[in-house]
Amino acid sequence: MNKYIGIDLHSNNSVVVVTDEADRIIFQKRLANSLNEILPVLEPHRDESVGVVVESTYNWYWLVDGLMDAGYQVHLAHPSAIKKYEGLKYSGDFADATYLAHLLRLGLLPEGYIFPRELRATRDLARKRMQLVRCRTTQILSIENILTRETGARMSSRQIKAMTAESIEALGLRDDVALAMESNRVICQALQQQIDVLEKRLESQVKLQPGYQLIKTVPGIGQILATTIMLEAGPVSRFPEVGNFSSYCRCVDSLRESNGKKKGSGNTKNGNKYLSWAFMEAANFALMFCPEAKRFYERKKSRTNRIVALKSVAHKLARACYYILREQQPFEVKRCFV
Repeated sequence: MNKYIGIDLHSNNSVVVVTDEADRIIFQKRLANSLNEILPVLEPHRDESVGVVVESTYNWYWLVDGLMDAGYQVHLAHPSAIKKYEGLKYSGDFADATYLAHLLRLGLLPEGYIFPRELRATRDLARKRMQLVRCRTTQILSIENILTRETGARMSSRQIKAMTAESIEALGLRDDVALAMESNRVICQALQQQIDVLEKRLESQVKLQPGYQLIKTVPGIGQILATTIMLEAGPVSRFPEVGNFSSYCRCVDSLRESNGKKKGSGNTKNGNKYLSWAFMEAANFALMFCPEAKRFYERKKSRTNRIVALKSVAHKLARACYYILREQQPFEVKRCFV
Protein backbone atom coordinates (compact mmCIF):
# COMPACT_ATOMS: atom_id res chain seq x y z
CA MET A 1 0.00 0.00 0.00
CA ASN A 2 1.39 3.38 -1.02
CA LYS A 3 1.63 6.02 1.66
CA TYR A 4 1.94 9.78 1.37
CA ILE A 5 3.48 11.97 4.05
CA GLY A 6 2.76 15.65 4.56
CA ILE A 7 4.63 17.84 7.04
CA ASP A 8 3.41 21.30 8.00
CA LEU A 9 6.59 22.93 9.28
CA HIS A 10 6.53 25.74 11.86
CA SER A 11 9.21 27.61 13.78
CA ASN A 12 9.18 25.29 16.80
CA ASN A 13 7.13 22.23 15.80
CA SER A 14 6.05 20.12 12.85
CA VAL A 15 2.70 18.50 12.16
CA VAL A 16 3.20 15.11 10.51
CA VAL A 17 0.38 13.33 8.68
CA VAL A 18 0.58 9.97 6.87
CA THR A 19 -2.23 9.04 4.45
CA ASP A 20 -2.96 6.05 2.21
CA GLU A 21 -4.17 5.73 -1.40
CA ALA A 22 -7.73 6.61 -0.37
CA ASP A 23 -6.65 9.72 1.60
CA ARG A 24 -7.37 7.95 4.88
CA ILE A 25 -5.24 9.27 7.72
CA ILE A 26 -3.03 6.52 9.10
CA PHE A 27 -0.98 8.64 11.45
CA GLN A 28 -0.97 12.25 12.61
CA LYS A 29 0.90 14.00 15.37
CA ARG A 30 2.48 17.32 16.31
CA LEU A 31 6.18 16.88 17.05
CA ALA A 32 9.05 19.08 18.14
CA ASN A 33 11.43 20.25 15.44
CA SER A 34 13.93 17.46 15.93
CA LEU A 35 14.96 14.65 13.59
CA ASN A 36 15.25 12.44 16.66
CA GLU A 37 11.48 12.75 17.09
CA ILE A 38 10.35 12.86 13.45
CA LEU A 39 12.41 10.03 11.91
CA PRO A 40 11.32 7.31 14.41
CA VAL A 41 7.60 7.94 13.79
CA LEU A 42 8.13 7.79 10.02
CA GLU A 43 10.23 4.63 10.13
CA PRO A 44 7.23 2.18 10.09
CA HIS A 45 6.02 3.84 6.87
CA ARG A 46 9.37 4.14 5.10
CA ASP A 47 9.12 1.17 2.74
CA GLU A 48 5.64 2.11 1.54
CA SER A 49 6.29 5.84 1.35
CA VAL A 50 5.90 7.42 -2.09
CA GLY A 51 7.29 10.71 -0.84
CA VAL A 52 7.41 13.30 1.91
CA VAL A 53 6.10 16.82 1.30
CA VAL A 54 7.62 19.64 3.34
CA GLU A 55 6.26 23.16 3.10
CA SER A 56 8.89 25.63 1.94
CA THR A 57 9.33 27.91 4.94
CA TYR A 58 12.36 29.90 6.09
CA ASN A 59 13.67 26.98 8.19
CA TRP A 60 13.36 23.93 5.91
CA TYR A 61 17.06 23.12 5.44
CA TRP A 62 17.54 20.85 8.46
CA LEU A 63 14.36 18.85 7.86
CA VAL A 64 14.75 18.32 4.11
CA ASP A 65 18.43 17.43 4.44
CA GLY A 66 17.72 15.03 7.31
CA LEU A 67 14.91 13.28 5.45
CA MET A 68 17.00 12.95 2.29
CA ASP A 69 19.90 11.53 4.28
CA ALA A 70 17.47 9.00 5.78
CA GLY A 71 16.53 7.85 2.26
CA TYR A 72 13.15 9.52 1.76
CA GLN A 73 11.97 11.02 -1.50
CA VAL A 74 11.42 14.64 -0.46
CA HIS A 75 9.27 17.24 -2.21
CA LEU A 76 9.43 20.93 -1.31
CA ALA A 77 5.94 22.46 -1.58
CA HIS A 78 5.58 25.93 -3.11
CA PRO A 79 3.26 27.72 -0.62
CA SER A 80 2.22 30.66 -2.80
CA ALA A 81 1.17 28.30 -5.61
CA ILE A 82 -1.04 26.16 -3.36
CA LYS A 83 -4.64 27.35 -3.20
CA LYS A 84 -7.29 25.75 -1.01
CA TYR A 85 -11.04 26.07 -1.35
CA GLU A 86 -11.88 29.39 0.32
CA GLY A 87 -15.31 28.19 1.46
CA LEU A 88 -13.89 25.73 3.97
CA LYS A 89 -15.27 26.24 7.48
CA TYR A 90 -12.16 24.88 9.14
CA SER A 91 -8.50 24.89 8.26
CA GLY A 92 -5.66 24.09 10.63
CA ASP A 93 -2.20 22.59 10.80
CA PHE A 94 -3.37 18.98 10.55
CA ALA A 95 -5.67 19.83 7.65
CA ASP A 96 -2.79 21.62 5.89
CA ALA A 97 -0.44 18.66 6.29
CA THR A 98 -3.15 16.31 5.04
CA TYR A 99 -3.73 18.53 2.02
CA LEU A 100 -0.01 18.42 1.14
CA ALA A 101 -0.12 14.61 1.16
CA HIS A 102 -3.34 14.74 -0.90
CA LEU A 103 -1.73 16.92 -3.60
CA LEU A 104 1.24 14.57 -3.75
CA ARG A 105 -1.06 11.59 -4.29
CA LEU A 106 -2.89 13.36 -7.12
CA GLY A 107 0.34 14.49 -8.76
CA LEU A 108 -0.76 18.13 -8.49
CA LEU A 109 1.79 19.37 -5.97
CA PRO A 110 3.41 22.72 -6.96
CA GLU A 111 7.03 22.09 -6.10
CA GLY A 112 9.86 24.42 -5.20
CA TYR A 113 13.46 23.73 -6.13
CA ILE A 114 15.67 22.07 -3.53
CA PHE A 115 18.89 23.98 -4.02
CA PRO A 116 21.99 21.72 -3.93
CA ARG A 117 23.32 21.50 -0.41
CA GLU A 118 26.93 22.05 -1.47
CA LEU A 119 26.01 25.41 -3.10
CA ARG A 120 23.46 26.58 -0.54
CA ALA A 121 25.89 27.91 2.08
CA THR A 122 27.80 30.01 -0.45
CA ARG A 123 24.56 31.41 -1.86
CA ASP A 124 23.42 32.37 1.65
CA LEU A 125 26.81 33.99 2.25
CA ALA A 126 26.17 36.23 -0.78
CA ARG A 127 22.79 37.14 0.70
CA LYS A 128 24.52 37.96 3.99
CA ARG A 129 26.81 40.33 2.09
CA MET A 130 23.76 42.12 0.64
CA GLN A 131 22.29 42.43 4.15
CA LEU A 132 25.50 44.07 5.41
CA VAL A 133 25.60 46.41 2.41
CA ARG A 134 22.07 47.59 3.23
CA CYS A 135 23.11 48.17 6.85
CA ARG A 136 26.16 50.15 5.66
CA THR A 137 23.93 52.26 3.42
CA THR A 138 21.74 53.05 6.43
CA GLN A 139 24.77 54.38 8.32
CA ILE A 140 25.92 56.47 5.35
CA LEU A 141 22.47 58.01 4.93
CA SER A 142 22.32 58.77 8.64
CA ILE A 143 25.64 60.67 8.47
CA GLU A 144 24.43 62.50 5.37
CA ASN A 145 21.21 63.51 7.11
CA ILE A 146 23.09 64.79 10.17
CA LEU A 147 25.39 66.89 7.98
CA THR A 148 22.52 68.39 6.04
CA ARG A 149 20.52 69.11 9.17
CA GLU A 150 23.38 70.70 11.12
CA THR A 151 25.41 72.45 8.41
CA GLY A 152 23.33 72.54 5.22
CA ALA A 153 26.26 70.90 3.39
CA ARG A 154 26.18 67.65 1.46
CA MET A 155 28.77 64.92 0.95
CA SER A 156 28.94 62.07 -1.51
CA SER A 157 28.89 58.51 -0.21
CA ARG A 158 32.53 58.18 -1.27
CA GLN A 159 33.49 61.16 0.90
CA ILE A 160 31.49 59.83 3.85
CA LYS A 161 33.19 56.42 3.61
CA ALA A 162 36.57 58.18 3.77
CA MET A 163 35.73 60.14 6.94
CA THR A 164 37.84 59.71 10.08
CA ALA A 165 37.35 60.66 13.71
CA GLU A 166 39.59 63.69 13.10
CA SER A 167 37.56 64.88 10.11
CA ILE A 168 34.34 64.68 12.17
CA GLU A 169 35.97 66.65 14.99
CA ALA A 170 37.11 69.27 12.48
CA LEU A 171 33.48 69.97 11.53
CA GLY A 172 33.06 71.79 14.83
CA LEU A 173 29.71 70.22 15.66
CA ARG A 174 28.21 70.09 19.15
CA ASP A 175 29.53 67.20 21.24
CA ASP A 176 26.38 65.09 21.13
CA VAL A 177 25.97 65.60 17.38
CA ALA A 178 29.59 64.67 16.75
CA LEU A 179 29.22 61.57 18.94
CA ALA A 180 26.15 60.45 16.97
CA MET A 181 28.02 60.88 13.69
CA GLU A 182 31.08 59.08 15.03
CA SER A 183 28.88 56.14 16.09
CA ASN A 184 27.58 55.83 12.53
CA ARG A 185 31.10 56.10 11.13
CA VAL A 186 32.51 53.37 13.38
CA ILE A 187 29.64 50.99 12.55
CA CYS A 188 30.01 51.76 8.84
CA GLN A 189 33.73 51.00 9.02
CA ALA A 190 33.14 47.70 10.83
CA LEU A 191 30.52 46.69 8.26
CA GLN A 192 32.90 47.53 5.41
CA GLN A 193 35.56 45.28 6.92
CA GLN A 194 33.14 42.36 7.06
CA ILE A 195 31.88 43.06 3.53
CA ASP A 196 35.46 42.92 2.24
CA VAL A 197 35.99 39.56 3.97
CA LEU A 198 32.80 38.12 2.49
CA GLU A 199 33.54 39.41 -1.02
CA LYS A 200 36.99 37.82 -0.96
CA ARG A 201 35.52 34.50 0.18
CA LEU A 202 32.73 34.60 -2.41
CA GLU A 203 35.10 35.31 -5.27
CA SER A 204 37.31 32.37 -4.29
CA GLN A 205 34.26 30.09 -4.22
CA VAL A 206 32.71 31.20 -7.51
CA LYS A 207 35.51 32.25 -9.85
CA LEU A 208 36.37 28.65 -10.78
CA GLN A 209 32.79 27.72 -11.66
CA PRO A 210 32.09 27.19 -15.37
CA GLY A 211 30.33 30.23 -16.73
CA TYR A 212 31.56 32.79 -14.18
CA GLN A 213 34.04 34.47 -16.53
CA LEU A 214 31.54 34.20 -19.39
CA ILE A 215 28.86 36.00 -17.37
CA LYS A 216 31.31 38.85 -16.80
CA THR A 217 31.45 39.44 -20.58
CA VAL A 218 27.89 40.82 -20.37
CA PRO A 219 27.92 44.65 -20.31
CA GLY A 220 27.02 45.96 -16.88
CA ILE A 221 27.93 42.77 -15.03
CA GLY A 222 31.06 42.80 -12.91
CA GLN A 223 32.39 40.65 -10.09
CA ILE A 224 29.59 41.23 -7.56
CA LEU A 225 26.69 40.88 -10.00
CA ALA A 226 28.27 37.85 -11.68
CA THR A 227 28.70 36.20 -8.27
CA THR A 228 25.07 36.91 -7.35
CA ILE A 229 23.74 35.58 -10.67
CA MET A 230 25.81 32.40 -10.54
CA LEU A 231 24.84 31.60 -6.96
CA GLU A 232 21.16 32.49 -7.18
CA ALA A 233 20.54 30.85 -10.56
CA GLY A 234 22.21 27.58 -9.62
CA PRO A 235 22.39 24.88 -12.31
CA VAL A 236 20.82 26.39 -15.42
CA SER A 237 19.57 22.94 -16.43
CA ARG A 238 16.75 23.33 -13.89
CA PHE A 239 15.09 25.84 -16.25
CA PRO A 240 13.59 24.04 -19.28
CA GLU A 241 13.27 27.21 -21.36
CA VAL A 242 14.61 30.74 -21.35
CA GLY A 243 11.13 31.99 -20.42
CA ASN A 244 11.23 30.00 -17.20
CA PHE A 245 14.51 31.67 -16.26
CA SER A 246 13.26 35.16 -17.16
CA SER A 247 10.13 34.60 -15.08
CA TYR A 248 12.21 33.39 -12.13
CA CYS A 249 14.22 36.61 -12.41
CA ARG A 250 10.96 38.63 -12.27
CA CYS A 251 11.73 40.10 -15.68
CA VAL A 252 8.36 39.34 -17.30
CA ASP A 253 4.91 40.86 -16.86
CA SER A 254 2.34 39.36 -14.51
CA LEU A 255 -1.03 39.55 -16.23
CA ARG A 256 -4.41 37.81 -16.22
CA GLU A 257 -6.62 38.13 -19.28
CA SER A 258 -10.02 36.89 -20.34
CA ASN A 259 -11.64 37.49 -23.72
CA GLY A 260 -8.84 39.89 -24.61
CA LYS A 261 -9.40 42.03 -21.53
CA LYS A 262 -7.20 42.53 -18.50
CA LYS A 263 -8.66 40.83 -15.42
CA GLY A 264 -5.92 41.61 -12.94
CA SER A 265 -2.39 40.48 -12.31
CA GLY A 266 -0.75 37.46 -10.75
CA ASN A 267 1.84 37.26 -8.02
CA THR A 268 4.38 39.86 -9.17
CA LYS A 269 6.77 38.85 -6.38
CA ASN A 270 6.87 35.22 -7.47
CA GLY A 271 10.49 34.53 -8.33
CA ASN A 272 13.92 35.41 -7.02
CA LYS A 273 14.25 38.94 -5.65
CA TYR A 274 18.06 38.77 -5.67
CA LEU A 275 18.21 37.97 -9.39
CA SER A 276 15.65 40.70 -10.03
CA TRP A 277 17.91 43.18 -8.24
CA ALA A 278 21.04 41.92 -10.03
CA PHE A 279 19.62 42.30 -13.54
CA MET A 280 18.12 45.74 -12.82
CA GLU A 281 21.52 46.85 -11.54
CA ALA A 282 23.17 45.33 -14.62
CA ALA A 283 20.69 47.19 -16.85
CA ASN A 284 21.61 50.53 -15.25
CA PHE A 285 25.31 49.89 -15.77
CA ALA A 286 24.78 48.58 -19.32
CA LEU A 287 23.24 51.91 -20.32
CA MET A 288 26.54 53.58 -19.39
CA PHE A 289 28.90 51.23 -21.21
CA CYS A 290 26.96 49.60 -24.05
CA PRO A 291 25.74 51.84 -26.92
CA GLU A 292 23.49 49.07 -28.26
CA ALA A 293 21.77 48.74 -24.89
CA LYS A 294 21.37 52.52 -24.71
CA ARG A 295 19.74 52.66 -28.17
CA PHE A 296 17.39 49.80 -27.28
CA TYR A 297 16.47 51.60 -24.05
CA GLU A 298 15.74 54.88 -25.83
CA ARG A 299 13.49 53.14 -28.38
CA LYS A 300 11.52 51.46 -25.60
CA LYS A 301 11.29 54.62 -23.52
CA SER A 302 9.86 56.58 -26.46
CA ARG A 303 6.94 54.12 -26.60
CA THR A 304 6.43 53.40 -22.88
CA ASN A 305 8.25 54.96 -19.91
CA ARG A 306 11.62 54.90 -18.21
CA ILE A 307 10.87 52.05 -15.76
CA VAL A 308 9.38 49.74 -18.39
CA ALA A 309 12.27 50.48 -20.74
CA LEU A 310 14.84 49.71 -18.04
CA LYS A 311 13.08 46.47 -17.15
CA SER A 312 13.13 45.54 -20.85
CA VAL A 313 16.92 45.92 -20.84
CA ALA A 314 17.10 43.76 -17.69
CA HIS A 315 14.94 41.15 -19.46
CA LYS A 316 17.31 41.11 -22.43
CA LEU A 317 20.31 40.64 -20.15
CA ALA A 318 18.59 37.84 -18.24
CA ARG A 319 17.86 35.99 -21.49
CA ALA A 320 21.45 36.50 -22.59
CA CYS A 321 22.80 35.06 -19.34
CA TYR A 322 20.57 32.00 -19.71
CA TYR A 323 21.99 31.19 -23.13
CA ILE A 324 25.54 32.00 -22.00
CA LEU A 325 25.29 29.51 -19.14
CA ARG A 326 23.52 26.89 -21.26
CA GLU A 327 25.78 27.11 -24.31
CA GLN A 328 28.97 28.16 -22.46
CA GLN A 329 29.59 30.92 -24.99
CA PRO A 330 30.54 34.57 -24.33
CA PHE A 331 28.13 37.46 -24.73
CA GLU A 332 27.26 38.59 -28.27
CA VAL A 333 25.73 42.04 -28.38
CA LYS A 334 24.06 41.48 -31.77
CA ARG A 335 22.14 38.49 -30.41
CA CYS A 336 20.97 40.44 -27.38
CA PHE A 337 20.05 43.88 -28.72
CA VAL A 338 18.62 43.77 -32.23
